[in-house]
Amino acid sequence: MGHVDINSVGFVLPDGRPLLAEVSLRVGEGAKVALIGPNGTGKTTLGRIVAGDLAPHEGAVTRSGGLGVMRQFIGSVRDDSTVRDLLVSVAPEPVRRAAAEIDRTELLMMERDSEADQLAYAQALVDWADVGGYEYETLWDVCTVAALGIPFEQAQWRRVATLSGGEQKRVVLEALLRGPEEVLLLDEPDNYLDVPAKRWLEEQLVASPKTVLFVSHDRELLDRVATRIATLEPGAAGSTLWVHPGRFSTYHQAREDRNAKLEELRRRWDEEQAKLKALVVMYRQKAAYNSDMAPKLQAAETRLRRFEEAGPPEAVPQRQNVRMRLTGGRTAKRAVVAEGLELTGLMRPFDLEVWFGERVAVLGSNGSGKSHFLRLVAAGGSDPDLEHQPVGDVRPAPVAHTGRLRLGSRVRPGWFAQTHEQPALAGRTLLEILHRGDEHRAGRPREDAARVLDRYGLARASEQTFDSLSGGQQARFQILLLELSGATCLLLDEPTDNLDLHSAEALEEGLAAFEGTVLAVTHDRWFARGFDRFLVFGQDGRVFESDGPVWDEGRVVRAR
Repeated sequence: MGHVDINSVGFVLPDGRPLLAEVSLRVGEGAKVALIGPNGTGKTTLGRIVAGDLAPHEGAVTRSGGLGVMRQFIGSVRDDSTVRDLLVSVAPEPVRRAAAEIDRTELLMMERDSEADQLAYAQALVDWADVGGYEYETLWDVCTVAALGIPFEQAQWRRVATLSGGEQKRVVLEALLRGPEEVLLLDEPDNYLDVPAKRWLEEQLVASPKTVLFVSHDRELLDRVATRIATLEPGAAGSTLWVHPGRFSTYHQAREDRNAKLEELRRRWDEEQAKLKALVVMYRQKAAYNSDMAPKLQAAETRLRRFEEAGPPEAVPQRQNVRMRLTGGRTAKRAVVAEGLELTGLMRPFDLEVWFGERVAVLGSNGSGKSHFLRLVAAGGSDPDLEHQPVGDVRPAPVAHTGRLRLGSRVRPGWFAQTHEQPALAGRTLLEILHRGDEHRAGRPREDAARVLDRYGLARASEQTFDSLSGGQQARFQILLLELSGATCLLLDEPTDNLDLHSAEALEEGLAAFEGTVLAVTHDRWFARGFDRFLVFGQDGRVFESDGPVWDEGRVVRAR
């Protein structure tokens, strides 16, 4: 059985800021360890160091048993890669090399088809067999049937971009959990998964004999799966790490107790330092007119020097203080009205009225059309008036539908996209974006912009470009732009997926104070508790309302 040993790892960002400082962690055989911490503290970077994608500037990582990696981008793939490419990307290195050689020689066969090309292709097939490629194709067949309901032969050339985020995740999780690697590194494996799939993931991880290090912000998954909680705490000299040797249900109290102990140790250290300094001052004054005091002065100075060289105790972690001020504004009583609305090829026709001020959670399995519905509302409905144009720079893609969806007067939709696709923000720093403004929000002086970023815990990232931020930082910044843009109807597509625990709580508090309407697609069982109504996209194609959250709707039954 494999293990991972992270020993005194340090890492410095290209701009010279320290990100990780003396980080040590051992994930023993068969352990299930969760890595958590505020967004931007280096969780993904530490994962890339463990995976070998990055080299640490200090320390080292050792591991055994083979490593299977799920990277954070899986779930948001929008390129031309195929399902086969996706499965190959998480296979062992020999399989990846052999697959690449088959692709290369196959292309040469199609372009030239010389005798040398035929021989190279034949050798590539032999090498594919030697590394167990055909056995992997059998494994991948099991994975695609389980994840997509179709065999590998039918799924392999399908573009990954045509899969939902949850389907992308499920395909890779099936491959890693069934694969030979004894150690798994999973970066937010629950993102994009619906609740039945999250429950499946929880059961699989608990039952698996594999050693697992995973990043997650889902509190129920953390409590169910993790046997230890490793926390990256932000600090001026870089993030440090401490481990809670218990379940997540006892984590918050353990963290409070630890911080209280650190505060007490620091208080005692400061008191002792003050006493030693006072002693030195006293002996220095006496030695000025009494030479017999010189040895005592020297002894006191030596004691103070050794005390300070030993250094203070570990600093109390910096506390996050994210404060979201989502204001909104009054709109017509009926904010969103759907009449005979049918999302083409997805759900059957349905009617819906959402009233001003309501909080509506949109639930259902992946691929049922929830995000399409939210995108149609974000676009202003079937025939939007000028006042219904969405705030922000991103224009939602058209959604094929019949029937009608319209918005009430003064309803300005603010759309939080699940994939964080913001081409207008790419390559621009956060300060620049806020300073210049756009057609929906006024530009802000740099000092004012810096204060706003500080409320969202983004002050240290103010000179970073949007596309260089972590997923959670991007999510917080998008919510900030909604706050500043005057949206009166918030359309949130999986808003808590990339938010750390504290930011998710801040979002919930911000929504409670928001004067307007909120529609949110979510699979977050904890987040959904704060909603008034529940609109369920059922597996039979019906859209219906429920008094409480419904999490057991399966995949929608339709031709695939």
